[in-house]
Amino acid sequence: MNLNKATILGNLTHDPEVRTFGTGQSVTTFSVATNAAWRDARSKTLKQSTEFTPVVAWGKLGSIVGQYARKGDRLYIEGRLATRQWEGKDNVKRSRTEVVAQNVIFLGSARKGAKPTAVSATEAPVEGDLSRVPVAAV
Repeated sequence: MNLNKATILGNLTHDPEVRTFGTGQSVTTFSVATNAAWRDARSKTLKQSTEFTPVVAWGKLGSIVGQYARKGDRLYIEGRLATRQWEGKDNVKRSRTEVVAQNVIFLGSARKGAKPTAVSATEAPVEGDLSRVPVAAV
């Protein structure tokens, strides 16, 4: 049995970018910053590191993230890891590993009145209608 599952809890590093293809399919890309802290065994000093994880959300889920999420917002994301490969215009092969979001929970924002809200790729509400989105128990 195999399992490909990624869970990220962090803050958006920039506003999500939404693109729509000629077929009507939309994709939203964004990056989430997560951090870790530990005490160095030798020097006993506190160390920190930050990781920036690229995330892709397709369809209605991506549209909702693009419409409601903003830089600095705290998100909980469940999805799977995927690696894309392509060849650039300079004929150099490139690859990128990213999280393909399947569930997103909006945990909070610097904006007043923001409440935790869960959105699933399989149960995404009609675009712009967050009234049907279940509130997450955080």
